This record gives sequence, structure tokens and C-alpha cells, in this order.
Amino acid sequence: MPDEKERRVWNALNSFRIELPSWGFANTGTRFGKFLQPGAATCVQDKFADAAQVHHLTGVCPTIALHVLWDLQNGESSVAEILSLATTYGVRPGSINPNTFQDQEYKYGSLGNPDQAVRNRALDHLADSVQIAKRLESRDISLWFADGSNYPGTANIRQRKQWLAEGLRATHQKLKDKQRLLVEYKPFEPCFYHTDIADWGMSLLLARAAGERAKVLVDTGHHYAGQNIEQIVAWLLSENMLGGFHFNDRRYADDDLTIGSIDPYQVFRIFHEIAFFEFETGEEPDIAYMIDQSHNIKGKMEAMVQTVMTAQELFAKAALVDHEFLQKAQSKADVINAEECLRDAFATDVRPIIEAWRKSNGLPVNPLQALHESGYVSQISRDRAEKNSAAISSYA
Repeated sequence: MPDEKERRVWNALNSFRIELPSWGFANTGTRFGKFLQPGAATCVQDKFADAAQVHHLTGVCPTIALHVLWDLQNGESSVAEILSLATTYGVRPGSINPNTFQDQEYKYGSLGNPDQAVRNRALDHLADSVQIAKRLESRDISLWFADGSNYPGTANIRQRKQWLAEGLRATHQKLKDKQRLLVEYKPFEPCFYHTDIADWGMSLLLARAAGERAKVLVDTGHHYAGQNIEQIVAWLLSENMLGGFHFNDRRYADDDLTIGSIDPYQVFRIFHEIAFFEFETGEEPDIAYMIDQSHNIKGKMEAMVQTVMTAQELFAKAALVDHEFLQKAQSKADVINAEECLRDAFATDVRPIIEAWRKSNGLPVNPLQALHESGYVSQISRDRAEKNSAAISSYA
């Protein structure tokens, strides 16, 4: 019979699912440049194939997030292709991500643009994205806006807030069935004076203005250095407004490094706040977990598998916190024992239990090693080398 520790980890692993981003398999970089990889995905079929391989190795990634302009460029024909690829590769379409930031018209913003015609264009795109999500049976539409300004006095901040609220409300009215809007925030970049949705409070207010099926999306990289993200998570949970995460890590700002590579204890603390909320309330919040990283230096496939393994490990560690003991320690202001309760769980080596869980589910005990031994990365590097070489030539 498994002991209590094993039972907790086992139950946590059975419940954990994390979504893969289609763009995480393609060549990405910074605004300064890209270091292209021969095995990077060059089309949406490549992305589905790569996502399917990660899911095959880990067993916890059944969906792939899609970007409308990068993955669904041709309307109904693209939708039909995505549905066909989902059947072929056994990975379902996940969250749908509109794009209101890359076209030239959005130089001064999208929903916050002073030009009514540009605002209407953005609204039409959001409405199309909701319809695409419906056709793909995708629940969540994830919204991130690059809107803002770079210099004082160049934008009417209050007016832009009103336009954003109106636009989100109009988009919310287009939702079907159980669809949700997830409103993301970011303190800076590309705008360096003010960003229209700069923090969780702004996102919260705009989500509430949009409607009851709008929630806040927390990107762990979208915070100032040292900010207490788990406190934000706790507040959003208490307000029933936490909709999902984009997981990555950062040393300074939005570095988009692989999850847990800089501060694994922070990710553990986030997962703990969610588990503690469930313990105290008896409620299971509906939270979408997703990876959102720029694998610019690491190999795409290796980084994705490594990330999923890290997320599983930290989620499992959070399940080991003795919430009953912690609750009593907190009520007595027992600082040492309360802190040690978290530290003990974080220090526990859960890898042997995770390996046993994988084995019982017919999965590789070490997915990263299995990826190396499969030859998949070598194969896609050969198959895609010509296309990626052409991209390198055109980029140069």
C-alpha cells in the first residue's frame, strides 16, 4: 500500500495537465534577432507533430494553444486543417490567441487606438477569433494587448481605458456556450511609458467590465523583479477571477526562460497557494495551465519536455504541504513551523514517485532521456533543415 506522501503525489499527477504553445516549437527570439534551429517547426503540421511527441512522452499535454495569425491564416480552410491535424496527431486545439499587435495599423494600439477604424478592425479580429474557437471547440480565448504609449502626454490614458472596456465587453457578448475570455497583463514592452493593461488589478477591473465569463490570465514573466506573484494568485483566487497561467521564468523581467530555471521555489509557492485554497474552501478552481516560453538557446523539443517535467515535479511538491498543520501554525502565528512546513515539502525528492507513476501509465520513466534515444530531434532536424536554412539566409 502506498504511504500518504505517495498517495498525495499520485493524485496530483493524475489531475495535472499543461498546454503546449504552438509558437514554442517554431523559431523565436528577441526584438534584436533570432538564432534559428534546423529542427524548428516550419508549419502548423510540424507544430502538431512536435506537440504530439511531447504528449506521447509525458502524458499530460493533450492540447496545443494556437495563434490566429500564425496558425490560422485562411479562415475556414485553416479550421478544417487544424481539425484534421488534431485527429491525425491526437492533440486537441487548446486556447485561441488573437493577434492585435503585429500589423502596421496597430502602431498606436488596437482597442486603445485613437483611430476608430483601427479599433473596429481589432474588434472584428477578436470576433473572428471567438468564432474560430467555437469551430475548434476551444474554450478559452487568451487576450494580450501591446497597447500603450512611449512618451508622457501622447495618449489619453482614461479614454483608452474606456475603449478597452467597451471592446472587451463587445467581445464577451460574442462568446458561445462555455467559452471564456482570459485577459493578460504586462507592465512594459513594447510600450515604455505606459501600458494600457499593466498589472493584475487593471486586468481584473477590465475582466469584470467585460462580463462574467472573463477572467485574469497571469503570465509569470510579466511582473517586476521581486514581485510577490503568489500573493496576486491568492487574491485572484479569493475573488474568483483567476482564469489561467502562462508559465515561464525570468531573471530580470519578461525573459521567457524555461519554467523553474531561475526560481523553482516561486513556482512551487504558486502551486501551493492554489492547493491551499482548495483545502480551505473545498472548491476546485477552473485554472488553465499553459507554457509560454521563448526557447531561443535551448533546443525546442528538449526545452519543452524539460519544462513539462519541471512543472510536474513542482506541482507534486506542492501537493505534499501538510495544509492542516500549516493552518494551525498560521492561526498561532507559529512562524518557524509554518515556514518549515513549506520548506520540507519543497525539499522532498518526488522524482522516484513520479517515475513510478510514469511507469504505471506506460510512459518513459525519464521523458527527456527517451526523447534523446528516440532519434526524433535528429530526424526533424534533417527533414526541416532546408526550410530553416532558407529562413536563416533570408534573415541574414
